[in-house]
Formats: sequence, structure tokens, C-alpha cells
Amino acid sequence: MAEIDRNLNRIAHLAYHARQHGRLRELAGVPLERSAVVLLRQIADSEPLRPGELANLLAVEASHVTRQVQQLQKAGYVTRVPDPDDRRAQRIRLTPAGAEAVVRIREVSCRSMSGALEGWSPHELRRLTAFVDRMVDDVLAAIDAADGREVAVSQHIP
Repeated sequence: MAEIDRNLNRIAHLAYHARQHGRLRELAGVPLERSAVVLLRQIADSEPLRPGELANLLAVEASHVTRQVQQLQKAGYVTRVPDPDDRRAQRIRLTPAGAEAVVRIREVSCRSMSGALEGWSPHELRRLTAFVDRMVDDVLAAIDAADGREVAVSQHIP
């Protein structure tokens, strides 16, 4: 397990490495900070959500998401729309420019990954995909289960 943890940390470091992000920004033509790119991709994958929901998904403070949303809105990548469930609340949705930016970011990212894994066979790539999908699902399920246990324990504390 320690080796898996170490390698996952290395992958996370590489994914957010400043030089790599700079190349991604330049090639995609999207002049955003790393945290803004992460948020933009999350909005594309799950929109429209409230800022607090986005913060929970990204495991960051709501104030960070609020600042990033303001910057993305100012840049024309996202817009706020009324929450149909609560007229006082707003949800965040990509604009056409935001959707196009996500497409360009993903294209550049996929080209980079394809280049890095060009020596891998299609079979190896399918296996890697299956293992990573399974790992992410299992880790998320474990987190949800732990959250449920924490809530259950805290409800029984006098």
C-alpha cells in the first residue's frame, strides 16, 4: 500500500506541476490558474451545481470556489443561473466559451498522456483504465462509508 500511495502522490504532483500546467495553458490557449482549470473541468463534469457543492466535490473551502467562480465568470467561462429548487440560491454553469475551453484543455491533456504512454499496448491501456476506474470508485465508496460512520458516531455522542 505504501508503494501505491507514493506513486499516486507522484502522479498528483506531475499532474499539477507548474511547467506542465504552463504548457497546457499555452497549447490550449486557456490563461487560467491550475485551481481554476480543476474547477472548470469539475463544472463541465457535473454542472450545474451550487458553489458549496463544488467545494465539497473538490474537497476545498467554499471561499476558494467562490473566488475562482468570480474569476471564471469575469473571464466569460461560467455563468450563474437560478437554482430551480431554491430561488435564493444560484448554480454555476459553463458558458459556450467555458465548454470550448474545457474541450481544448482535455484535447491537450489527452495528447500529452498519449505521448507519454505511446509504448503501451491497447490491452495495457484498457487494463490501466479498468484498474484506475475501480480504484477511484472504491476510494470514493470508502470515503462515503467513513463519512457515514463519523456522522453515526457523532450522533451518539452525548
